[in-house]
Amino acid sequence: MGKLKIGAIASGSGSNFEAIVNACETGILKDKATVEVLICNKTGAYCMERAKNHNIPYVLIESDKHRGTREEFDRKMIDILKKYRCELIVLVGYMRFISEMFLDHFKGNIMNIHPALLPSFKGMHAHEDALAYGVKVSGVTVHFVDTHEDHGPIIIQHPVTVYDTDTKETLAPRILEWEHKAFPKAIELFCDGRLHLDGRIVRIDGEVKL
Repeated sequence: MGKLKIGAIASGSGSNFEAIVNACETGILKDKATVEVLICNKTGAYCMERAKNHNIPYVLIESDKHRGTREEFDRKMIDILKKYRCELIVLVGYMRFISEMFLDHFKGNIMNIHPALLPSFKGMHAHEDALAYGVKVSGVTVHFVDTHEDHGPIIIQHPVTVYDTDTKETLAPRILEWEHKAFPKAIELFCDGRLHLDGRIVRIDGEVKL
């Protein structure tokens, strides 16, 4: 059986993208998966530099210049991901919703990462919202994607302590450190066939250690 072919979609820096690439090159995914292509929707996003540094093909599809429907935009992405025969799609800081058509095409085999313990603090301001609410624990969630924002079945979560002195600038890096461990681990579980979807519950064979 060949390695799982991953397609990545990003809008920004792409540190989670690089964490997955590193896991494929030298880490827990070395014998299990490869990142075949990166799609980026933002001009100048650093994720494309990361792809270039790892000799991974990347394609820019500028969402700011797209005048058609979301489905038409997603069709462009599907065509690229099909070209590279991608089997699992990872959203690594992709700041757009994806269409139901896109979800259906990949049979739900799409993962996202979020810097909070879902279902708390969805959206783009998770750190600020967690701090404003005064939680003592935040963390990271890797989940399958559905048609709602930060909503799909949860694969992995890991807690991170929030200190009274924390700001976004101090909390975010501590959570990011665990993001870089959690996403590759979720992909490894997928590769190993250890994830089983029961409604919106993801049941995992065996113990999971990050």
